[in-house]
Amino acid sequence: MKKYALYLVIIVSAISFVSCEGSYVVTERPAEVYYTRPVAPGAEYVWVGGDWVWIGGRYQWHEGHWDRRRGERHWQDGHWNQGHGGWRWERGHWRK
Repeated sequence: MKKYALYLVIIVSAISFVSCEGSYVVTERPAEVYYTRPVAPGAEYVWVGGDWVWIGGRYQWHEGHWDRRRGERHWQDGHWNQGHGGWRWERGHWRK
């Protein structure tokens, strides 16, 4: 039984570590990105704004997309925050 409990602790720890999302600071905020938003595929869709993602030691832009509404939730776009040491990207998310 102790053996299975140990395996369970290791698996849960590994999943928690992998799912952690880093927060990276840059000294200069990347330039604003402008692009044409495509036409909505239907009335039940909401525009999910683009997102800056940390890849290969720098932020890279991922364009937005249309996503189905999620009940009463609303999409909150991501934004840049300036703090000690530079700029940090706060990712967009669904909120009530």
